[in-house]
Amino acid sequence: METTTVVEEKPQPRIQELETVTIRFSGDSGDGMQLTGTQFTNTTALAGNDLATLPDFPAEIRAPAGSLPGVSSFQVCFSSHDIRTPGDQPDVLVAMNPAALKVNLPELVDGGVIIINTDGFNEVNLKKAKYDSNPLEDGTLARYRVYKIPITSLTLKALKDVNISHKQAERCKNFFALGLMYWLYDRPIDATLKWIERRFADQPELIQANQTALRAGYAYGEATEMFTTHYRVRRAAIEPGVYRNVTGNEATALGFVAASQLAGRPLFYASYPITPASDILHALARYKNFGVKTFQAEDEIAAMCAAIGAAFAGNLGLTGTSGPGLALKSEAINLAVMAELPVVVVDVQRAGPSTGMPTKTEQADLLQALFGRNSDSPVAVVAPATPADCFIMAIEAFRLATKYMVPVIYLSDGYLGNGSEPWRIPSLDELPRIELQFRTDPEGFYPYLRDERTLARPWALPGTPGLEHRIGGLEKEHITGNVSYDPDNHMLMTQLRAEKVARIAEDIPDVEVFGAPQGELLVVGWGSTYGAITSAVEHLQARGVSVSSVHLRYLNPFPRNLGAVLSRFEKILVPELNYGQLALVLRARYLVETISFPKVKGKPFKIAEIVEKIEEVLER
Repeated sequence: METTTVVEEKPQPRIQELETVTIRFSGDSGDGMQLTGTQFTNTTALAGNDLATLPDFPAEIRAPAGSLPGVSSFQVCFSSHDIRTPGDQPDVLVAMNPAALKVNLPELVDGGVIIINTDGFNEVNLKKAKYDSNPLEDGTLARYRVYKIPITSLTLKALKDVNISHKQAERCKNFFALGLMYWLYDRPIDATLKWIERRFADQPELIQANQTALRAGYAYGEATEMFTTHYRVRRAAIEPGVYRNVTGNEATALGFVAASQLAGRPLFYASYPITPASDILHALARYKNFGVKTFQAEDEIAAMCAAIGAAFAGNLGLTGTSGPGLALKSEAINLAVMAELPVVVVDVQRAGPSTGMPTKTEQADLLQALFGRNSDSPVAVVAPATPADCFIMAIEAFRLATKYMVPVIYLSDGYLGNGSEPWRIPSLDELPRIELQFRTDPEGFYPYLRDERTLARPWALPGTPGLEHRIGGLEKEHITGNVSYDPDNHMLMTQLRAEKVARIAEDIPDVEVFGAPQGELLVVGWGSTYGAITSAVEHLQARGVSVSSVHLRYLNPFPRNLGAVLSRFEKILVPELNYGQLALVLRARYLVETISFPKVKGKPFKIAEIVEKIEEVLER
């Protein structure tokens, strides 16, 4: 009698098209969540989506495993259309342990997806996360779509034949999770496989282990019947060009290298390591072939003074720090003000005061940048708006510094510096020109002669015949540069230094209004608030709300037309990641009433927060 075997085919998951997805990877600081998020981000950029990221990690190098303060996360928002922020709330949470779940669950959207490493939910970890009962069993997660997966066990099983230790195998679980997310959101794994080969080039067993874990996670997604839906986010329609994913700190470093090439002068970067600015030092150290010199100083004052010396010698003098370091540099910044040398000071702001929260973002150094030095000591201040904008504003900082012979403070922050987005690599003819003019003629030379238009003093390189001169921190006599204690001369030189910075307003673009040029409410932002403010205003404009916005990238001097723009609106709202510093300056400078909207939680604004505040102000 013949028999027939019937083989049931595994049902194929349906493919659901999505416009935008926000994913948050979270676990211990040693679980590789930053690496996992970065790889997912890079692959997503290659897939052609627009994206924005928000890394969030502890200040400790290795925080206590399983603890709430030790949670590290990486959020990425990717879309088939233009986006400006890393998303208000994650749609998907990948939680490697109870602490990661507890810290991040309040921000997950209702009905969101949770992918949980069940192996991490043991009694010890639950206690560390201060859970009285297991949230996987007590109904805590009833509002969400929960996928319980023993990620650690599956990783160890996949690597049982690889010649590495148990501890090394367990550490590969982040690649298993990454492979699963690649399958779930239709991402290719090839780029990450190649990255693993490069990263562990001298450790073939780790190449095999990590690639095996990645493939195993992807295969698990294909084989399991747990997932009934496979998601796809189509390519974004973006301006044609060559793109790469870039963090704000990477773009900052590239911008300064570009400035050096445009100016035809060597770049000298002196820095004392400090979070979150240290990445700029790491990045610039790789560009020795472009004539870049990097110097790790013993302290912040030494770094500032070294940059001043480099500028005196005709280099592009650059130093970088965060808020606490800017405070320490202030005395030497004043030396650059008095000597009128073109030094650029990068401040990647973080939450303070004092040591504060080193890995969390803030915009609270504006008043320090404007006024945080003894006496009247004006400097130019610029601030990029997005991670990609860090590139062009780095060039702009040196263009202004060298043209006006003045120190420039470049205000980035932790959100911009660590966050990333696609950056269209510009062609050479798109970049601004930096034309340096060194004094060479000794006839009639004095160190404090001034250009009639810019009021810049001459840049005379040491060793140029006939141009021997001295500069220093004591007050200078007008034109001659001799030490002077004359009260009228001091008044004149103070006025000239201030007027020189003020004239930069003639050399920067007018501020542009996003929306109607006049109306009921104007929202004013600067730095990293750009994405949330613009998105919120755009959303409300689509609903017919009378609201516009402006974004300031030049903070000293302000654009020439700013006062006129402010005067055309009934109310002015200023959201910023500090306790109202720009609002204070605008009120004092333009005598307009400002409504301060501060946030000092170490996190960037959400779009919804600004929408809600705008609605409240208009109702009021």
